[in-house]
Amino acid sequence: MADQQLGVLKALDVAKTQLYHFTAIVIAGMGFFTDAYDLFCVSLVTKLLGRLYYFNPESAKPGSLPPHVAAAVNGVALCGTLAGQLFFGWLGDKLGRKKVYGLTLIMMIVCSIASGLSFGNQAKGVMTTLCFFRFWLGFGIGGDYPLSATIMSEYANKKTRGAFIAAVFAMQGVVSIADL
Repeated sequence: MADQQLGVLKALDVAKTQLYHFTAIVIAGMGFFTDAYDLFCVSLVTKLLGRLYYFNPESAKPGSLPPHVAAAVNGVALCGTLAGQLFFGWLGDKLGRKKVYGLTLIMMIVCSIASGLSFGNQAKGVMTTLCFFRFWLGFGIGGDYPLSATIMSEYANKKTRGAFIAAVFAMQGVVSIADL
């Protein structure tokens, strides 16, 4: 069994670049693209949330989130990302990276939609549900980071491995440019 697995790895290391390599780049790259978008777009959203839920015409900044609320909305996804990296990295080794990668993508889709549909009767309720769903969104994003990089490195041949992984990670930069 181990000899078979080593044979497969050796075959991948010397394989010529083919369409499936670029398919893997696109799939993993889109995962990184959506990760970055979900993490970075919140700064624009917090401005809108401040104007909707915390508008006070007598304030120096009449439509901004209170600092503790802004910190929670911005930081909760990053906390989830850390936890998700640890958990899904471990789970990917136990259950298989492709299966767990699909799970993280589904989790990201569901939590992105749920974040957009945050509910509540008052500002505190809306911010609480938003933070809840953004934590779990970050958890899914955290799973995407180690799994995308590992899957891409497993599919790439030895000659192009670094370039392919760089192409996947470059999708975060594309989002940063698009946010300007």
